[in-house]
Order: sequence, then structure tokens, then C-alpha cells
Amino acid sequence: MNAFLKRAFDIGSSAAGLVVLSPLFVIVSLLIWLGDRGPVFFRQERVGRHGRMFRIHKFRTMRVDNRGALVTSANDARITPVGAFLRKWKFDELPQLIDVLVGDMSIVGPRPEVPHYVDLWDPNAREQILAIRPGISDPAAIVFRNEQDELAAAPDPDAHYVNVILPKKVEMYHKYVKEMSFIGDLKLIFRTFAAIAKD
Repeated sequence: MNAFLKRAFDIGSSAAGLVVLSPLFVIVSLLIWLGDRGPVFFRQERVGRHGRMFRIHKFRTMRVDNRGALVTSANDARITPVGAFLRKWKFDELPQLIDVLVGDMSIVGPRPEVPHYVDLWDPNAREQILAIRPGISDPAAIVFRNEQDELAAAPDPDAHYVNVILPKKVEMYHKYVKEMSFIGDLKLIFRTFAAIAKD
């Protein structure tokens, strides 16, 4: 896949998205702040291209004192009422357009994980997956879009994520990297919107 074309698409689409969605950003930011007067954004270190760390942007969906497991299930008591709505419609992911614009992420690519989980990836797959920028959406994000419901049904959400979900995600990340194309990315974007609308 042409890296220049992918990056040009990322810059154009993220810039346009931030402009078009700016009124929604204002409304969501206000709702989050009114909920508990806490920060609007959730910032967390994730592993990016070539293993470089960056701090991802998300709308905050959990209490400020959200100490606990790294994974989040649907019935997690840390999720705020506004946060539950944002998670359902994936609005919490929209600020990642900022990360795309500055070059830390791509519109489509393997989802960025925290270092703890990246350390558990197969080393050979890890090298290839981290050769490209992580993305807002990818095949695994579509398949596991209701991941928090699956985790809520598990006796041990973290163990279920590590032993069941994560290996499947890594396999899908690896497959995406080996087969990625510009047309394929466009199809994944439409599939993402269709999946969100369906839910």
C-alpha cells in the first residue's frame, strides 16, 4: 500500500472530520464536564508505530478516580452515565482524529494497545504490526465492537481478554498489515459505520 496516499488520506479526512464534528465536540465536552466537573479527555499511553509511545485522546467515559482493571466491561461501576452513552455509539473514540492529524495514528490500522498487552503479543507478529501506525478502526474493532458486553459475562474479564480476545485481535491485526490496501481501508471505514448503525 502506498504510504504517501494513506498518510494524505489520514490528514485530509481527520482535518475535515475535526471541522465538521466541532459542534458535537463542544456539546459532548460540556456534558462530560457538567457530569462531575472533571477533565473532558482521557489520556493514556499507548504503543504506536515502531514501538514509540504516545498519549491517546478519548472523551472521558469513566470517573476521574478510575483505578482498576485495564479492560472495561459493560457493567463496570467506573463508567459515568454520559460515558455509557458515548461508549454505545463510539463517540468516545472521535478525539482520536487529533492523533491521526498529528501523525500518531491512522484512520484505519491495528488498534493501539497499552504496553502491558503489547508485551503479550507474539514477537514476530508484534514487529510487523508495529511497523505501521495504529488506527481508529480495523477488522478486530468491528468484530469486537461489543467487547465490553463479552467481558461483562466473563468471570474474570482481564483473564478472558488476555486468553481469548487478545490472541484473536493480534491475529486480525497481523492479517490486516499483510493484506492492507487503500480500497480495503475504504471498505473497512464503511463497514465500521454500518456496524455502529446496526448496534
